[in-house]
Amino acid sequence: MYINEQGAIPINGALQYVSIRSEKENAPLLLYLHGGPGDAALPLVLKYNRDLEKHYTVVVWEQRGAGKSYYKFGPEGITIAHFLEDLHTLTELLLKRFGQEKLYLVGHSWGSVLGLTYIRQHPDKIHTYIGCGQVIHMKKACREAYDFALSHAVGKELERLKRTDCSYTGEDWLHDLLFVTGLVVKYKGSLYGKSSYNMLIKPFLFSRCYTPVNLYRRQKGSLQAIRCLWQELMQTDFENCTKYDVPVIFIEGRYDSHVSSALVKKYCDTLESDKQFFWFEKSCHFPQWSENEKFNSILASLTE
Repeated sequence: MYINEQGAIPINGALQYVSIRSEKENAPLLLYLHGGPGDAALPLVLKYNRDLEKHYTVVVWEQRGAGKSYYKFGPEGITIAHFLEDLHTLTELLLKRFGQEKLYLVGHSWGSVLGLTYIRQHPDKIHTYIGCGQVIHMKKACREAYDFALSHAVGKELERLKRTDCSYTGEDWLHDLLFVTGLVVKYKGSLYGKSSYNMLIKPFLFSRCYTPVNLYRRQKGSLQAIRCLWQELMQTDFENCTKYDVPVIFIEGRYDSHVSSALVKKYCDTLESDKQFFWFEKSCHFPQWSENEKFNSILASLTE
């Protein structure tokens, strides 16, 4: 192992946990942006995407308030801009330390909102952007998820759904969101072939880097971030941005009803810049883990 470092570093006033691993000296940097908001992913990347360490210096950042970077947000509030500032600071730290001009950026779900926004703001820092479970238009995606749940629900679930506001603007928006998301998972629209997230939970339970306290804080951090950021996240809409100054790759699960992959394909077709699109036929919202070997192979090919 050429480099294997894990620890918390100060980023814009908050200690944030960063893992840096590589089997290859002077490998290009790859920075992974996890989903959520607040849903840390380090044990999953270590389990399913470790082969990338043969080709990249893989950096997994647990964002402020998430996982091993958990802390209680103050009364002043938190916005997407805070995370973009953190991303820029971390990017500059990494590029300076490793003597590189650009890095590869992977954004998943919530992380894809940060990623696609960031490459518009700082294209000079990014070699290639890879989005999976990509968010394009959040309100439309939420409607698609609701419609998927509606098409499968029966009995009391169906009755409750008919009273649910999928714009998530009412007083009970958080319970509505968690209810609809739970149904999407239950009816296998989120994790391919699975009706629960058990496959994604086990790596955390058996991870050497996650203690029981970390696991508890991960749950707290996820709920805190959703409460603080969801209303702003609902305003996300990239549909009018059809040109980027860096190559863009979308890797999408064919059956993603959690964050509609159909919307991503439609959007990709409108792009006028350097782009690639990959369908993963045995994936929903997590192609990087449901078909990890295929995902790793595509990313490895970018450095050849």
